[in-house]
Amino acid sequence: MIKYTRDDIIRICDDEDVRLIRLQFTDILGSLKNVAITRRQLEKALDNKCMFDGSSIEGFVRIEESDMYLYPDYDSFVIFPWTGKNGEGKIARLICDVYKSDGTPFEGDPRYVLRRAVKKAADMGYSFNVGPECEFFLFRLDADGNPTTETHDRGGYFDLSPVDLGEACRRDICYTLEDMGFEIEASHHECAEAQHEIDFKYDEALHTADNVMTFKYVVKNSAPSHGLHATFMPKPIYGMAGSGMHTNMSLFKDGKNAFYDESNKENGLSETAYHFIAGLMKHIKPMTIVLNPLVNSYKRLVPGYEAPVYIAWSAKNRSPLIRVPTARGLSTRVELRSPDPACNPYLEMAVCLLAGLDGIENKLVPPSPTDSNIYDMSKTERRDEGIDNLPENLEQAINCYKNDPFIMDALGDHVYRKYLAAKKEEWKAYRARISQWEIDRYLTKY
Repeated sequence: MIKYTRDDIIRICDDEDVRLIRLQFTDILGSLKNVAITRRQLEKALDNKCMFDGSSIEGFVRIEESDMYLYPDYDSFVIFPWTGKNGEGKIARLICDVYKSDGTPFEGDPRYVLRRAVKKAADMGYSFNVGPECEFFLFRLDADGNPTTETHDRGGYFDLSPVDLGEACRRDICYTLEDMGFEIEASHHECAEAQHEIDFKYDEALHTADNVMTFKYVVKNSAPSHGLHATFMPKPIYGMAGSGMHTNMSLFKDGKNAFYDESNKENGLSETAYHFIAGLMKHIKPMTIVLNPLVNSYKRLVPGYEAPVYIAWSAKNRSPLIRVPTARGLSTRVELRSPDPACNPYLEMAVCLLAGLDGIENKLVPPSPTDSNIYDMSKTERRDEGIDNLPENLEQAINCYKNDPFIMDALGDHVYRKYLAAKKEEWKAYRARISQWEIDRYLTKY
């Protein structure tokens, strides 16, 4: 990551003819927001004097507490590479932390929630690295430019054009991201029709969460020029695999990977890694509503489509919730397979880190690994192995989340309450809607 000073940003904006700057932040539900300013207001913004109305943002504050200030993170400065053409001024962005009018961090800012978790890790001597694997769909636009769920290809895993008709769009996304400082490690067609994955290099948690938000913004802005709509909806098509955001995590201490133990000849995992895995497994149920936030998320978490359903771990197969990839040494990591790309990455990474740290602090021990295919096990076999299920729908996830001491402490009172209220409202609205499935099944039969 490039380190910028205030003077650096001002000089670059003048040299590159940047005329508009987007001050970006994220709401509790993971939606990217911004206040756009002209170059004339840049110094004011860099001095943390740009204010906005927090009462208009989902899950922020009441009208009588509405004045909020945006504190730009200088190191997040970047110029959007697709701007500045045809003589128009360029557009840049700065990712911001949200502060209250008294100069203290706003406890409802998701970035603050992750900062707090990262500080706890640092106090324990750890740094937290995260590498997400973001999947998404590219669908056709109709004649009026509206999104459809019409797939534009018949491709599968790692297919090439002409079967993979999204290859050109995916390529342009990769080039744009590289121009913005990303290190792209791989991009390919996923298993479902019109489904894609682009992987970028892991980084420290806060920067990675920023990168996820930037990644989604670039993907969505790149697709229309190819006549396509990009969506991170977890399960847009019945009968096909949904989109996940497998999250690879590792802790470093004194420059060494704390998950690796060369003396463990069985699998190379340290006691710290085992404790971290145990913490994730202990808290996964109340965490699930953060990792899988939508009604639609639970249409992905069903057997038969590669997404995890059962709470287990393994270093040898991909059916459990938690997988330990084969790489060792500095690359030793734990992969949590349940999150989907609709989640708020700041909250997701915060609860994952704090769950793992709880396992380390309390020296929790995970159950034995499940190295056979869980999907082939009977219900009785799973019960005998002590393998539990993830919540099956948003209502179950709400019930696991409600009044859970860990999740309340991890998110803080403000985010915990606002998030719960939003998810309750979502479930209530879903229950009242009549689906096409019901019309097709019942309208003529009864």
